[in-house]
Amino acid sequence: MSTVDNAQLRERLRITRLVAILRGTDVDATVAAARTLLDAGVLTLEIALTLPDAEEAIAQVVQDAPVEALIGAGTVLDEADVERAVAAGAQFLVTPTLTASVPYAIAQGIGVLPGVYTPTEIQRGHDLGSAAVKLFPASALGPGFLRAVRDPFPAARIIPVGGVSVDTVGEYLAAGAFGIGVGGPLVGDAATPGGDLDALAGRARSFVRAVRADGPAHA
Repeated sequence: MSTVDNAQLRERLRITRLVAILRGTDVDATVAAARTLLDAGVLTLEIALTLPDAEEAIAQVVQDAPVEALIGAGTVLDEADVERAVAAGAQFLVTPTLTASVPYAIAQGIGVLPGVYTPTEIQRGHDLGSAAVKLFPASALGPGFLRAVRDPFPAARIIPVGGVSVDTVGEYLAAGAFGIGVGGPLVGDAATPGGDLDALAGRARSFVRAVRADGPAHA
């Protein structure tokens, strides 16, 4: 698998609308959780570089992932992180802020989801050419903020991340979210040794159903 550019990432997210965020503590557990998510129909995954030996986990998941899957690296903070994530096989990148890694990745034609919080940052993220922006932490703002900020930015592609539950997916999508990013409420303990993969599979199917109920996003 090779990297996707921002247009390709945007189109894939428009259809799948769900990004699973794996912030694990163990390579084997993270890989097992990723495979469980893929089997359950969650086809866009972000593996955080905060995981020790994250490159190994990314490489293993990319090797086994179906062709329609997208495997990305998260918490990409600088240019060196971009290089090591891509070298491991990451197809797209996610950042916590509008850090230097964002324009660097875009200049190389690599799809990226930069973290934003304010209307100014939302505009900046789009002006740079990113596929979409990651609104984090979304739970501190809620669907009402998303709905309000899309009044001046009706074409903004915003993906809420942080505290989004299966019960609030519909509220965020109804408020105009381009997609949803989910970590803990989806992954739970599955990316740690001894984690419950059966429970993860059940949660994954529930999130997939919740997202599909709203259909593809408007580009």
